[in-house]
Amino acid sequence: MKWKRTMLPVFSAMLTFVLILNACSNGNGNSSGNGTSSTETNAQPSSANTEMKKELKTEEGAKLVVWETKDQLEFVKEVGKKFEEQYGVPVTVKEVGADKEQSDRLATDGPAGLAADILTLPHDHIGLNAKAGLILPNDYFEEETRTSSTESAVTASTFEGVLYGYPKAVETYALLYNKDLVPSPPTTWEDIIEFSKTFNDPTNNKYTIMWDLGSFYYSYIFYSSLGGYIFGKEDTDTSDIGLNNDGAIKGLTYFKKLKSALPLNSGDITGDVKSQLFQQGKLAFNIDGPWAISSFRDKVNFGVVSLPKFPSGEQSISFSGVKSYCVNAYSKYPNAARLFAHFATSKENQLLDYKMTGIIPANSEAAEDPIIQQDPYISGFYQQFTHSNPMPSIPEFDYVWEPTDGALVSIWNNDADPKTTLDTAVETIKQKLQLKK
Repeated sequence: MKWKRTMLPVFSAMLTFVLILNACSNGNGNSSGNGTSSTETNAQPSSANTEMKKELKTEEGAKLVVWETKDQLEFVKEVGKKFEEQYGVPVTVKEVGADKEQSDRLATDGPAGLAADILTLPHDHIGLNAKAGLILPNDYFEEETRTSSTESAVTASTFEGVLYGYPKAVETYALLYNKDLVPSPPTTWEDIIEFSKTFNDPTNNKYTIMWDLGSFYYSYIFYSSLGGYIFGKEDTDTSDIGLNNDGAIKGLTYFKKLKSALPLNSGDITGDVKSQLFQQGKLAFNIDGPWAISSFRDKVNFGVVSLPKFPSGEQSISFSGVKSYCVNAYSKYPNAARLFAHFATSKENQLLDYKMTGIIPANSEAAEDPIIQQDPYISGFYQQFTHSNPMPSIPEFDYVWEPTDGALVSIWNNDADPKTTLDTAVETIKQKLQLKK
């Protein structure tokens, strides 16, 4: 599933209400919802908490509910059966829309005691839910999770230094190429520009490369790869904005140069147009994500590789997303829920998830397993994931999208000066941040 902009005002308003509710009810933002004290069920996020680690047991009479999206239902049902066989705890799986819907429902159903014990959250929802006291820290299995998961997945599943998620899957976009048109994939952007000189034929709708270039999500690579950044301190310090520094200006200047390989305005490049041309053999390179594999698998002879490098040798750094299981802070069975979240994200079960649904594992051993590395599609996305940055998880990131999208369109369509355009975009972001204060 393509990562979406999820920091919505309605959701934030609901979380504000929950924050007030939690403050009135217990003052610690980590109510277990079952009448027990926080020291019994909600251990502090520290690997030094050895005492709790020795005593963790599933609660007597425990039974769990898991919320999952449609594409993951059969996998979780299978894992639920294995979990019950091993621990004697039955697991019911309920379909709940997309990840945003799970967050929205948790904000209201959690305090009401109606939410699932375990749910899946995209990493950019973890901060909001943690701040509202809706999810428990990944405390008991923290050390194992940090050791077994990729570093980026752990970073993305952490908020204000506390690990909350149990990472299960990662995603980013990469370069899809038509093997019938390009037997050997390019390694640099210059290779693509050179290829376009003989391949492009706009009169016959033949183009070298396409991506949603007016979207900050996809064109982040031109902001980030040469030294630009969003916020300081790993995208947590909003007083330090690096979207108009020398690296970002250099990257967007190069972005502008690529119009010679794609002589269209941003509005002419829709997802449908791009997909159709790639299927018809009229598009050599398509920047897309793993969610597109099913659309092309039986229609195009294609491969997937990391995004091209810049002329000076820098890797293209893409945006990435991480999905994690999280434990509802109001669960009646928090220990059993912790155990299930850990169990479901083991190497064995992430490889099972890959076989059943095609996910890219967050578990580093699973990702390095031959079955993943030999997959002609997933291996390419995973390689790009190692050259990616998780999208910021702080709410202020929502103010970045519109100004950066606008800057991309102005630079590409109107030949605008990158420095002037980026300065304007950053000033707009600062004004939005100031209004928030």
